[in-house]
Amino acid sequence: MPITSDVQLGRDVRIFHPELVNLYGCTVGDETRIGTFVEIQAGATIGARCKISSHSFVCEGVTIEDEVFVGHGVMFTNDKHPRATTADGRPQGASDWTLQRTRVCRGVSIGSNATVLCGVTIGAGASIGAGAVVTKDVPPGAIVAGVPARPLFADVAPALRRERVVGESP
Repeated sequence: MPITSDVQLGRDVRIFHPELVNLYGCTVGDETRIGTFVEIQAGATIGARCKISSHSFVCEGVTIEDEVFVGHGVMFTNDKHPRATTADGRPQGASDWTLQRTRVCRGVSIGSNATVLCGVTIGAGASIGAGAVVTKDVPPGAIVAGVPARPLFADVAPALRRERVVGESP
């Protein structure tokens, strides 16, 4: 598995086993850590000081902002209607689908084995439970879990939030 020459790595990025990742055409911010068996596709952006845990898949069209935790085996999608073939039976190609972008805002935590469907925004400081399937936008600070992901709490108490996540002055 390669790290291709078109990958833009920030300062002090740590890739635990570079021979066991697949990174191509992506951007990875300063001080981010990437575990083994991670794939990050062309057109994906990972912010600074993130942790992308092993066996995770970040596809084209996904933007992960700074200080985001991505647990083991997290999957992102970018096609709302995936199919192997077109209506007339041809193998589906790049021109036969529409990229749906996904945004993960600063300070989000995504639990292991969660799936984030395309076209959603996960607000700053939100937490996604392990195994959840995110099918729609998650508000800032919310805690969601389940299939489909549903709010457990609308917002984490201000005393529990990190000021730098929510943009409040110190």
